[in-house]
Amino acid sequence: MTWWEPRRGVALLLAGALGLTGCTTTDEPAGAGATGSSAAEPSPSPSREFKPGAAGAGDGYYPKYGNGGYDVGKYLLKVRYDPAKDQLSGTATVRATATADLSSFNLDLAGLTVRKVTVDGAPATHARQGNELVITPASGLASGNGFVAEITYGGKPKPLESTTAGSGGFFHTSDGAIALGQPESASTWFPVNDHPSDKAAYDFEITVPEGLVAVSNGVPRGKSTSAGWTTWKWSEESPMASYLSTVVIGKFRVRTGEHKGRPVFSAVTTRLAKGAADRSIDQTVRVADYLETVFGPYPFDAYGGVVVSDDRINFALETQSRPVYSGGFFDRGENTEVVAHELAHQWFGDSVALSRWQDIWLNEGLASYGAWLWAEHSGRSTAQQAFDIRYERVPPEVWRVPPGKPGVQDLFSASVYERGAMTVHALRLAVGDAAFFKLLKTWTAAKKDENASTEEFVALAERVSGKQLDKLFDAWLYGKKRPDRPKTA
Repeated sequence: MTWWEPRRGVALLLAGALGLTGCTTTDEPAGAGATGSSAAEPSPSPSREFKPGAAGAGDGYYPKYGNGGYDVGKYLLKVRYDPAKDQLSGTATVRATATADLSSFNLDLAGLTVRKVTVDGAPATHARQGNELVITPASGLASGNGFVAEITYGGKPKPLESTTAGSGGFFHTSDGAIALGQPESASTWFPVNDHPSDKAAYDFEITVPEGLVAVSNGVPRGKSTSAGWTTWKWSEESPMASYLSTVVIGKFRVRTGEHKGRPVFSAVTTRLAKGAADRSIDQTVRVADYLETVFGPYPFDAYGGVVVSDDRINFALETQSRPVYSGGFFDRGENTEVVAHELAHQWFGDSVALSRWQDIWLNEGLASYGAWLWAEHSGRSTAQQAFDIRYERVPPEVWRVPPGKPGVQDLFSASVYERGAMTVHALRLAVGDAAFFKLLKTWTAAKKDENASTEEFVALAERVSGKQLDKLFDAWLYGKKRPDRPKTA
């Protein structure tokens, strides 16, 4: 994520100056080949003790985010949205595997009304506990077995308010809607295991009034129009954290193409005059090609970007394969630095996702450093210059907040971005360029499509470099004062 505000504080203004700138649906039973229970599977043994799944993934920062007891393999989301009435209706098919013997399990769903639930084709009971949807199947779900839950739901979606990260979720706009936000947003428009630790594949079918565009993640699978409504289909086969899912509905200038055998799909809102935003997003594949040289192969099956214009969206977010940008990033002209930041996230944060929210610096520090590298490649400023200016000029609070353990209140603070990137540069200076760039490519290859932690990153850095790095990471990630200026290896 990258923030944009006209009157943002010194730290992120520094970053900008230096280049960080940052359907009416029908129920559809699971088809043949779906991950789920089948007649061939044995019935649960009477001796098993079935218990409710946990109503949270156990994250230290957000204990109630996500749920326990199962692992989702894929979501099929069929959603119809009428902007004129601000009404959404949908059917979510959730294909998962039980990781415990479950008498019931939870999904996260905020505000919307559930009309029907089945599990493996049989009716299931359901209840709401705040933003938790508690599903009790007709019989227990045995650990290790697949199952398919289908939820039919609808209502008027609303964003969620956070005291630490602002609003996130489904926003009704003048010409459609935007579903976007971090650390949570998905549960405002579909039932989901809403924590990055449970990544899954997604298929989307988004039906909107004819004449509107509905953009989502992954590979475009075509569109069809009937009786004044158009259904847009998208498929993200690579595992994706739930907060990286998006749908953007409205009037857009659409650009399509192909690059390296992958589709390119970009959209810029017609609320912005054609110009800097279009030119910047058109540079997506050029930026991605450069980042491949330092991070390894681009990790997804599609490229693109979406530019929106809404006063509530004052940030860019690394929604998988197709980042969403506030139009404000392009007020002063072409801006490929923010494109570089969000594209760097495709490796760091999307392909390699967080295991826990405390480790957000792994996303933001490495993505910010990717923007520094792009600025250097583009001849604007070197990574060393970017480091030096921040080392001397960032506000004192950057040194008081440890990016490796920022706390919930400072999860998206300047320390996580600025000091996170400075940590990456200090590591580069300590181990030398050969080991550093080998580390980045080894990390993205070894952890592709998985979740990761700071401890794993540190261990790999020490193994690749052959150096003991405890003092460096203790000072830069966990210390509460400015570390000594790093020395070159």
